[in-house]
Amino acid sequence: MQNNQKSNTDLMKSHDSFECVDQRRIDSLNITIEEYRHKKTGALHYHLASENKENVFLVGFRTVPMDSTGVAHILEHTALCGSKHYPVRDPFFMMIRRSLNTFMNAFTSSDWTAYPFASKNTKDFKNLLDVYLDAVFFSSLDEMDFLQEGHRVEFSQPDNPESELEFKGVVYNEMKGAMSSPVSILWQTVSKHLYPTTTYHFNSGGEPADIPDLTYQQLKDFYKTHYHPSNAVFMTFGDMAAADHQKTFEEKALSEFDKLDVHIAVEPEKRYLSPIAVEEAYAYDLSADDTSKEKKTHHVMSWLLGPCISLDEMMKANLLTQVLLDNSSSPLRYALEKSDLGSSPSPLCGLEDSNYEMCFVCGLEGSEVEHAVEFEKLVLSVLEDVAQNGISHDRLESVLHQLEISQREIGGDGFPFGLQLILEGLTAAIHRSDPSAVFDLDPVIESLREQIKDPEFIKRLVKEYLLDNQHRVRLTLRPDTELSARKEQAEKQRLASIKASLSDDDKQRIIKRAADLEQRQEQVDDPDILPKVGLEDVPAELSIPEAQPRKISGTDSQLYTQGTNGLVYHEMAIDLPELTEAQLDLLPYYSSALTELGCGDNDYLKMQDLQSSMSGGIQAQSSIMAATNDVQSTSAYFLFAGKALNRNNARLATLMRDTIHTVRFDEHDRMKELISQQRARRERSVTGSGHVLAMTAASSGMSPVAALSHRFGGLEAIRYIKQLDETNHGDNAAQSIAQFAEGLSGVHQQIMASTYRYMLTAETDKVDSLVNEFEQVWTAEAPTASVKAFSLAEKHHPVKQMWVANTQVNFCAKAYPTVPMEHPDAAALSVLGGFMRNGCLHTAIREKGGAYGGGASHDSNIAAFKFFSYRDPRLAETLEDFDRAIDWVLTNKHEPQQLEEAILGVIGAMDKPGSPAGEARQAFHNSLHGRTREKLQTARQRVLAVTVDDLKRVTETYLQVDKASTAVITSAATYKITGDLGLEVIHL
Repeated sequence: MQNNQKSNTDLMKSHDSFECVDQRRIDSLNITIEEYRHKKTGALHYHLASENKENVFLVGFRTVPMDSTGVAHILEHTALCGSKHYPVRDPFFMMIRRSLNTFMNAFTSSDWTAYPFASKNTKDFKNLLDVYLDAVFFSSLDEMDFLQEGHRVEFSQPDNPESELEFKGVVYNEMKGAMSSPVSILWQTVSKHLYPTTTYHFNSGGEPADIPDLTYQQLKDFYKTHYHPSNAVFMTFGDMAAADHQKTFEEKALSEFDKLDVHIAVEPEKRYLSPIAVEEAYAYDLSADDTSKEKKTHHVMSWLLGPCISLDEMMKANLLTQVLLDNSSSPLRYALEKSDLGSSPSPLCGLEDSNYEMCFVCGLEGSEVEHAVEFEKLVLSVLEDVAQNGISHDRLESVLHQLEISQREIGGDGFPFGLQLILEGLTAAIHRSDPSAVFDLDPVIESLREQIKDPEFIKRLVKEYLLDNQHRVRLTLRPDTELSARKEQAEKQRLASIKASLSDDDKQRIIKRAADLEQRQEQVDDPDILPKVGLEDVPAELSIPEAQPRKISGTDSQLYTQGTNGLVYHEMAIDLPELTEAQLDLLPYYSSALTELGCGDNDYLKMQDLQSSMSGGIQAQSSIMAATNDVQSTSAYFLFAGKALNRNNARLATLMRDTIHTVRFDEHDRMKELISQQRARRERSVTGSGHVLAMTAASSGMSPVAALSHRFGGLEAIRYIKQLDETNHGDNAAQSIAQFAEGLSGVHQQIMASTYRYMLTAETDKVDSLVNEFEQVWTAEAPTASVKAFSLAEKHHPVKQMWVANTQVNFCAKAYPTVPMEHPDAAALSVLGGFMRNGCLHTAIREKGGAYGGGASHDSNIAAFKFFSYRDPRLAETLEDFDRAIDWVLTNKHEPQQLEEAILGVIGAMDKPGSPAGEARQAFHNSLHGRTREKLQTARQRVLAVTVDDLKRVTETYLQVDKASTAVITSAATYKITGDLGLEVIHL
């Protein structure tokens, strides 16, 4: 390692089986990175020593497949299906419910596979470590699990050899869903042409057409070489000592291995001598409401850059990418947003820096095939302009300012903070580089700050990395309305050919194998083989940041003192006033537009520059929730928030004040761009979040907030924005967008007349001075008149809907009306979701049905109990499985262990930590909506007291089949086969 501080390995303590290599202190992150090597196998261990009590583990393997059979992905699934010391069928999912983990998963990337988990409980961490080590190094790899998780052929009627053959398998169906997404197809196609000879040429997740080519023996062979300690990287984070981890690594796994002389690595790509242009197609299915494939073409340009293991190369590439694409005032993004050649910039715009050799991508979506050459000219003209005229020094400083914020901010609201850090360093470790350098960006930022003083610096970067780089691909991806049918026909012909080649004995073997697999899926394993935590290990109290009430600028506000590592967070909560139905439809668009428009004398481009130069971002949103004791009553706020380095506290306050007080609604072209971009994002959400959209639709008739969720962020929102976007580009576009702008202005005036309060989050020793600065900007400005409070009409009606969309897989949901948070039965209903998932839904929907996921949950905010499936090959059968889950609860005898596991799942979700700022923000929002510490603690105690009899009682009381609402998302092709299933058909 190259250190900014002299390492001292004498201070490091390792287990005898490991040798100390180096260490580096990263003050900006308050961690020390320690590097160790296993003496016998050469396995690397990077420990990120921290005072954080949420400990994280990850073991990663270099996995470099050279085909698209999905071998690495299927192995990731199959490795978690039983091992030497834990010979149960499904230890991964069994441990999820026997644990207080804050994160458990496994990932397959393009050139690595990783198995991470996190927990705040030491006993739990050690339990999970034992199971994970056994799973990856001593996996059973049972052939039945390969058939379940990977692929198999079965008769459509499993015991009838005269019925048609079908491909089945969890990964097979997962990738059918993943490759339904045009963006996934776009990225895979870019990679195929940009990386013609290396592993990135192939789909590591697996192409549905290629997955059936993978054999069981190939899977086992891949495992033997790739899942060996000599090819492994261990990474840990937290307050547990590295030596303690290493003791477990050695005793549970590494002592049984010798060094393997196999060097797995990605080789440098063979470079093109001149740019290439290609055109390919993706499947686009027309519907009753969408009979045209106009403006559905994607254009992208991509360049292959240098290796990611060079921190200098990586940071220069990041700098250049941010300069060109960071926000709407960045030259390349500006050109793409303003261009009439497409509707919006491609979601692929940016830098991919996790591959061994990085790539830069930019593009347009919503275009036509014939615009390809003009698109390329547009991009090159922008790059040539930057190469000739450069970029202002202020803009370059803003990019470095954003890098500084990203280096300092403590995350943890999505992934655990320690896992975020580990994943940032994993790419370097996998490619045998120095991950500690990636964490220590301060010296790199200072070096770049010196280099950007030279006006020629950014000009040289554009020329070297892009204009003079001949390894460039222009890709056009056009819609093909017949491709789905051709793929389906090819699959049928392949299956028919397989069937024609089968002897009677072969057919009987398929029938027997299907029966054997079903028997294995029905097998009840002894859960006590696995370690566990119990209710006795659950903390008695919730951990919630304490607010300090304080008058700030004349308002009753709140302060939170958290370890924010040099950042300050502002939030303004405005009581949402009464809005008309038309204004309510506009509220989400007002929220997203507020920080994207000009203010005062500054147009939106100048405001984008100001935001980047002085803040880590500002954002607005509405927050509308049901009362804790009445789901038909609501509380509603408009939230306006931002963050900045402490030194920019006053500038952030000024930026936010000016934004909300002087926002302009006269930039009509900008509004049209924002709507088109938002439409594209919403339309893409179906393949990735279809289960959420289906549940939102199914529960939309159960309460006002549920209906609003469907209207603001559900399938109904997608329909609305499509219509809005098309109107804004129609014959009366000017009038339409003027009315839209006038509507936003009306919403703004209503909101600004309402009462408000503030919330600030900062470090204890800085908070007083930061508040004083804040008050110098936000002087007391009480509203001049009282406004009528926000309210929504009651909702009580069932939903029966089938949404037809552009997808190759299905998403199913059922919902039942229940009770809000304060009702005594809410606790049992929250436990019931996990109880059903663990006991029957996982087996029925994922293992037998082949869906990627499925389960149930209770949402007390809308008083609804919801079933769902994700990337599901079935429809009616899954809906029947939901009903069978109800019967399973009512008619079976259940063991106390099943109940305890379900309770642990609920408690684990309650106790999942967030970032310091995120936890404060959540506490503030809870206080706004009456979710007090006392109410939350009562709900926790009720969960801990739930009995099996409670589960049966609430199932019988609330989950009555005649009260169910149903929503499914499916394809036009499936709809033609199944019919409407008694549901209202809506074409998306």
